[in-house]
Amino acid sequence: MTDLDRTDFWSPEFDIETRDDGTILMSQKGDLPDHAPVLAEYLEQWAQKAPDRAWLAQRDSDGAWRKVTYAEGLDYARRIGSSLLGLGLGPDKPLLILSGNSIEHALLGAACFCVGIPYAPVSPAYSLVSKDHAKLKDIVALLQPSAIYAEDGNAFAPAIASISRDGKKTISVTGPADLSFDDLLSPDLSAADAARAGLMPETVVKYLFTSGSTGSPKAVINTNGMICAMVTMVSDCYRFHTKRPPVLLDWAPWNHTAAGNNNFYVVMTNGGTYYIDEGKPTLAGFGATLRNLAEISPTCFVNVPIGYDMLVEHLEKDAGLADTFFRDLKLMFYAGAGMAQHTWDRLRAIAQKTTGREILLGTALGATETAPFAMGCTEVQDFSGNVGVPAKGLSMKLVPTGGKLEVRFRGPSITPGYYGDSAKTAEAFDDEGYYCMGDALRPADPDDFTKGFFFDGRVAENFKLRTGTWVAVGAVRAALVDAMEGLVRDAVIVGENEAELGALLLLSPQGKAMDPAELNVSLRERLSRTAKAATGSASRVQRAIILSSEPSFDKGEITEKGSLNQRAMRANHEAEIAELYQDGNGVLKVCS
Repeated sequence: MTDLDRTDFWSPEFDIETRDDGTILMSQKGDLPDHAPVLAEYLEQWAQKAPDRAWLAQRDSDGAWRKVTYAEGLDYARRIGSSLLGLGLGPDKPLLILSGNSIEHALLGAACFCVGIPYAPVSPAYSLVSKDHAKLKDIVALLQPSAIYAEDGNAFAPAIASISRDGKKTISVTGPADLSFDDLLSPDLSAADAARAGLMPETVVKYLFTSGSTGSPKAVINTNGMICAMVTMVSDCYRFHTKRPPVLLDWAPWNHTAAGNNNFYVVMTNGGTYYIDEGKPTLAGFGATLRNLAEISPTCFVNVPIGYDMLVEHLEKDAGLADTFFRDLKLMFYAGAGMAQHTWDRLRAIAQKTTGREILLGTALGATETAPFAMGCTEVQDFSGNVGVPAKGLSMKLVPTGGKLEVRFRGPSITPGYYGDSAKTAEAFDDEGYYCMGDALRPADPDDFTKGFFFDGRVAENFKLRTGTWVAVGAVRAALVDAMEGLVRDAVIVGENEAELGALLLLSPQGKAMDPAELNVSLRERLSRTAKAATGSASRVQRAIILSSEPSFDKGEITEKGSLNQRAMRANHEAEIAELYQDGNGVLKVCS
């Protein structure tokens, strides 16, 4: 078996300083490579260098791939940009996008960054899942958009009706709206060309909203400069992107920074092709992803861990699918949650069996406020979870906090703040200008920080047992879910001010399909085995109970990403937690 081609990845060297108070500063030596100052320049470059290369692709109603080339994409962007300017949109009058990923969505975004109109793609769940549209109303009140786009005007009609129109224009492809998408294809490009000349690194590209799990979502300002710096960091880390045009098949929503910034712009700035995957990592939706992967050989594949849980089953059974999937692949990247070790091991094994070589399987660390890429791991690992080392151009600060190392970043890819909220902006940065992530990190090797770090939980999620011992909730949750071997899809770790840890369990489809008595036996056995292997009270879950209700989106228990808000879940399930510690019905306890 051959190892990685190291020219496909960075080989960083570091400056590391430890202060008297234990604070650690770490940064790569050397400067960030030169890059374009604005995103429009990249689209223009590729429209000239590779005008006929497919930039965007999406299946049409007949199942065929509909494609937009780089030359066509730039032409669309200029025409749509001129029309949006003519409607009165501009630097202080943004476009709000309610619907999900599509070619039209992408072209509207490109039009905006080509003419200096900020746009805000928001979670479709705020319109289609929420019952009261409260977060959508808050977003509209904050941004005061001049136009609203919803691909299907009928589906989004109730949400649009719930917000104040006040002269706002609506745009759709189908259904009721003031304008159709085709109405935006202006033949007059003079307004777009004049606006393009005024673009600067400080020009705002978009507002991306935080999950709002602790209140109204915050609008993270994303400028041209920060995004261009971020994609340069990614391309410096994963250098195979610059060797050949990247090919990406991606379902993840563009209202999130991971897909909307990292995935989308890394493809565009390197002249690659972005295939919009209509599939999802769900039982009902994964078939579409498999159909696409049977045709598309990605150079990089990005998914959440549950998506890989589903994919590895098919890769092991279908040699043809594995051949197509791994043919051009340089990186299997996961994000959004921790990957189970058994999935990690199986993915590496099937990659090696299919190709005879190692294919990097890894993750990273970032946030909406970091555009998002801040750390990356490019060393082959035997265990999942290493988020790597800081990107070139960033300074990382590790601050001792509550027995943990809280991570902070400063550099050109960090947001200038939150739109319309100077107080929250001030709270987010320390006195040296570092953005405070709220995450804790644990070094893979305490004697050698260049070996990378492991995520050590959200500082705000952690709590103390009655003994005063801090509990790293993220690490405990990940270990517990992994130990349940597919029976549990997630867990809420509880036990604040109690003598021992407990958990509220959310069953997976596999767990729900089992006979209840058999399920209880299996869960208790796994819980006991895991508890015996734990190293102390702060990592040993002694009792658990199965939640009968699903997390609530409107209550802030679950984000649109599908991740749990641990604090909200604990606050809203006090009765179940009390029952857990009173040995009520259904409580699963570790076997003595």
